[in-house]
Amino acid sequence: MTLNYIWIGFFIVAFIIAIFKTFTGNPEIFSLIVNSIFERAELGFKLSIGLTGIMALWLGIMRIGEKGGAIDLLSKAFSPLFHKLFPEVQKNSKAHGAIIMNISANMLGLDNAATPLGLKAMAELQKENTNKDRASNAQILFLVLNTSGLTLIPTSIIALRASAMAENNISGNPTDVFLPILIATFCSTIAGLILVAIIQKINLFQKTIIAYLGTAILFIGSLVYYLMNHKSQIEIISSVASGAIIFSFIIGFISLGLRKKINIYEEFVEGAKEGFTVAIRIIPYLIAMLCAVGAFTASGAMSYVTYSIGQLFSLFLDNIQFVEALPTAIMKPLSGGGARGLMVESWGENASQINSFVGRLTSTFQGSTETTFYVIAVYFGSVGIKNTRYAVLAGLFADVVGIIAAIILAYIFWG
Repeated sequence: MTLNYIWIGFFIVAFIIAIFKTFTGNPEIFSLIVNSIFERAELGFKLSIGLTGIMALWLGIMRIGEKGGAIDLLSKAFSPLFHKLFPEVQKNSKAHGAIIMNISANMLGLDNAATPLGLKAMAELQKENTNKDRASNAQILFLVLNTSGLTLIPTSIIALRASAMAENNISGNPTDVFLPILIATFCSTIAGLILVAIIQKINLFQKTIIAYLGTAILFIGSLVYYLMNHKSQIEIISSVASGAIIFSFIIGFISLGLRKKINIYEEFVEGAKEGFTVAIRIIPYLIAMLCAVGAFTASGAMSYVTYSIGQLFSLFLDNIQFVEALPTAIMKPLSGGGARGLMVESWGENASQINSFVGRLTSTFQGSTETTFYVIAVYFGSVGIKNTRYAVLAGLFADVVGIIAAIILAYIFWG
């Protein structure tokens, strides 16, 4: 419903501004808007078709990992941590397994597996919820961990960037946003976890929790510190690290498949078929949002928005080049499709700005947070929760931290 209002709003605002500009000396504005809508429709189709090959590749690889037991492996690895983070959930509850497997699937970018596992986890948590209309502590923490969007491989972002760069013969590395997304989404997750832990009085200083979170924080902190002190080598480090990590995942998944003695080739083909389906399914959504954003931008409304935000930040900041990317960040908690459309719009005509500061930052925004309101609506709605308590606040807090982290990282990597 929120996306419906946003989509309609883009067109109505563009129409009102166009009428005003027509009567104030710009009679060509309506033609510019209509041309922009047609161009964005064509762009959406081209991007989606180009996306097909990349998505088929990645979902084929992910299928091998899934069938090879990658989710089970991550579940076993993080089981001690999640048992401590959800003290109200009984140790023999089926919810533990579903929660861990959902988070593991999300980390691997397996949305097709993560959603049903998430709904299963929410249903199991609801069985232990004494007040069926009111979200339990465990349900809120689970939701915040989902909305923070911790992802090891931002498959769709990399795929869209690769598609746009190939379509327009743009040189560069589509995976150069990999490390910033990984770090930003980690910051978002930790922030959400800490806030909920404070509210729920979960002791984060238990040995098990410190061992897991301390190791992760030390690794990410050391990585950021090293990059900040070797800025001249960031591009090379980012390129080598992202390529090495992603290819290691591919080899790791194939190795798991060999260990499980599955038919790796056939599983890849099955996953690739799903990739084709996903890419085709994206076409109407991407075209719808790109057309609406195109009308909004061509009318000048987007310029008014970014100018107003820029004026606000200029009161206490000197460098405000990140402001042009903020519409994507603001849209993401409301709509993943809307944010995707704004991200592509920020890449400019023929994706000429895809490797610019703003183009890379919008890509980082898109991958570092989740569609908070959508996730909360689906997960809580599936079990009939009406009183969500502080779930929205905690989810948005995690989003804001992720956005701030993405901006800081953008200046470190590309500023």
